[in-house]
Amino acid sequence: MHSVLILYSTVDGLTLKICRRLEQIAAGAGHRVILADIQDHATFDASLFDTVVVGASIRYGHHRPIVAKYMRFNRAILQARRCAFFTVNIVARKPAKNSPATNPYMRRFLKGIGWRPSQLAVFAGKLDYPRYDFWDRNIIRFIMLLTRGPTDPKAVVEFTDWEQVDAFGRAISAD
Repeated sequence: MHSVLILYSTVDGLTLKICRRLEQIAAGAGHRVILADIQDHATFDASLFDTVVVGASIRYGHHRPIVAKYMRFNRAILQARRCAFFTVNIVARKPAKNSPATNPYMRRFLKGIGWRPSQLAVFAGKLDYPRYDFWDRNIIRFIMLLTRGPTDPKAVVEFTDWEQVDAFGRAISAD
């Protein structure tokens, strides 16, 4: 049995939903799992875990600053154990941008932290226009218009490939 710390940074909740799925898979494999918001990272000493997973969403082309700050600050601890990182973004709905090697946000993030976690994944996100406030809805619709995505202001579209999420969960849960 291993111990797994799963930290998340989410804007609209999909990253947390993915982390809960990863938590179920790891717990089902017999591991002890702690799931927490990355804002609460000081509560959990990453050096006490065998595996650390960090999941982060993208909004307007950027992760929240706390994500890179956490990974830079804890670099030595994270490099000494299995560390996985995944990002959730709408750009990943496109086949040419849905892998760690091709996703611009993942590539920029890895360059910014200066190292590469042992396991990486990119998951397509979710559009939920009715949930967004006026400004977000219209800015995101404009971005979708430019990138040939859904623009119906009533649309709710989840692009996430849950089989890919499950495969990642199995990979981080493997002994």
